[in-house]
Amino acid sequence: MIDFENTEIGFKSKSNSDLRRAEFLFKTLSNPSIVKLGKIFTNAALSIGFPVGWAVKPTVYKHFVGGETIEKCQPVVEVLGQHNVKAILDYSVEGTDDPETIESALEETQRSIDNASRENNIPFAVFKPTAFGDSLMLQKASVDSPLSESDKKEKALFFDRIDRLCKTAFEKKVPVLIDAEDYAFQKHIDHVVEEMMKKYNREETIVFNTLQMYRKDRLDFLKESIAKARTDSYYYGVKFVRGAYMEKERERAERMGYEDPVQPDKESTDRDYNAALKYSVENLDIVTVFNGTHNEYSSEYLTKLMKEHNINKDDKRVWFSQLYGMSDHISFNLAEEGYNVAKYVPYGPVKHVLPYLIRRAEENTSVKGQTGRELKLILQEKKRRRNK
Repeated sequence: MIDFENTEIGFKSKSNSDLRRAEFLFKTLSNPSIVKLGKIFTNAALSIGFPVGWAVKPTVYKHFVGGETIEKCQPVVEVLGQHNVKAILDYSVEGTDDPETIESALEETQRSIDNASRENNIPFAVFKPTAFGDSLMLQKASVDSPLSESDKKEKALFFDRIDRLCKTAFEKKVPVLIDAEDYAFQKHIDHVVEEMMKKYNREETIVFNTLQMYRKDRLDFLKESIAKARTDSYYYGVKFVRGAYMEKERERAERMGYEDPVQPDKESTDRDYNAALKYSVENLDIVTVFNGTHNEYSSEYLTKLMKEHNINKDDKRVWFSQLYGMSDHISFNLAEEGYNVAKYVPYGPVKHVLPYLIRRAEENTSVKGQTGRELKLILQEKKRRRNK
């Protein structure tokens, strides 16, 4: 049994000054009023072009983001690698429907794939598919609405862009994680990712889909997807997360008049999440599992499943992952025990990464126990170091 309370291992990559900054940050995030005011101020500052980097960069940006460019993330990659924790560089600039912005994001993502092919401490690449397609087209295609000629052109462009990225990943032998998106877009994205798997996962797992297990349909979708992979003889890559858009999903379902796609409660999400891990491990001959969670139980549960099925700790078909700046007690203790662990490390210019940082702040405020847990462990480690 892994001791996730072992803060000496959990924070061994952090200096005393790192811990002090983290303590200040999580104390701030524990106050919903401050987080709300910070969001209002930040959005207002961005709208008028007022510089906010001076306040953000040495605090929340430094804690949750690797750097502004791939090259500036390298020190973070190296520090993590010293402790057997890998890194996944995630270009966290929000996507738009502007063709120039899309092309720029495409080029940057291809650069990140190329960089991963040359860096042993970066085992995966990742991208958000909505960065490469028109949002209205994705919505229409996901509900099988009639497409205009312009929509059909956008649909073909979206497929081509995803194909270009997956082809680069295939040629460079870099597995690529394709993030999950809103329910409104996901059906078409699932279809395109399945086509990519058929094309590029014939010999090994290159393309991964992401399943948000707070959706009621995802466990059945997983079982159907694995069955298709068996029938068509390709490998299936799957990244599991609990999910990121719950409130928005429920509000949209009510507004649009369709059934709420979200689980009725957290217990149902946890149940399906862990059942999905079990089903995947039982099909590990064709499945590669990427367990993206900050949940201690799901992390420990996967280690138990591996032991029950005689799967080596370092088997490359099983990965654990947490976000950079969060849940180090999970990441570093798993890595210490010899499991495959990778931190998601966002990067990008300060002003462009701010929407990501706002979501992290809101998540730490709203997710029950998240900030309190981080604070408790930080204070525990500070006390341990004082008493050494």
